[in-house]
Amino acid sequence: MLLIIPAIDLRRGCCVRLWQGDPNQETIYSEDPVQVALHWEKLGAKFLHVVDLDGAFSGKTANGEAVDRIASELTIPFQLGGGMRNREAVEEALKLGATKVIVGTMAVENPDLLQELVSDHGERIVVGIDARHGKVAVSGWARDTVVDAKELVRHLENIGVQEVVYTDINRDGTLQGPNLEAIKILSNSTNISIIASGGISRLEDIEELKRIKDECRIKGAIIGKALYTGRITLPEALAAAAGNK
Repeated sequence: MLLIIPAIDLRRGCCVRLWQGDPNQETIYSEDPVQVALHWEKLGAKFLHVVDLDGAFSGKTANGEAVDRIASELTIPFQLGGGMRNREAVEEALKLGATKVIVGTMAVENPDLLQELVSDHGERIVVGIDARHGKVAVSGWARDTVVDAKELVRHLENIGVQEVVYTDINRDGTLQGPNLEAIKILSNSTNISIIASGGISRLEDIEELKRIKDECRIKGAIIGKALYTGRITLPEALAAAAGNK
């Protein structure tokens, strides 16, 4: 079964979505992210994807209060990313109640620390690989690197990372569908489980991910804008992921 994971992106305490990660192209969907989280839980979500966008851009956790409130109200687990660039930020996220913590920039800029955290926390450390045209972007997608996503995932496997969130930046928030070819290329480079993110806009996208799930070791799919605009309802997405459409 493909795990469907609603996304909650936090900026200045609100639930927002960006176009291709651009902070200047923001849509605010709710000023109460806790109610959004509870809404997805009520509709059947088993896991949530929460991102502190302010933290991603600044490198410092900025929405801790909202995350703390989400953690205290939810009964389902969630993963948290955004600004996780040092040990203190990661361990604070775990203390706040995140089941898993997503690090991104650290994987490129401080791989030794990442290896230490994986040794300490195991599968609770997930790496976000955010790529444009196959090259990794860091610092909230604001800075491109020459690091190849395939090479990075091979290194991650060698140090014990068990799961990555792969985002095609050019698809994120665009409703253009996931980049299946890029997912296949990445999966051919690793045995790590992949959570697909970016561009999912139709039930057919979910069905395609489900079709290649075993071949590409796809564990789940993160859905954001399509849920917030109503192009897909969460019950429909869950049914498609279970093969009950």
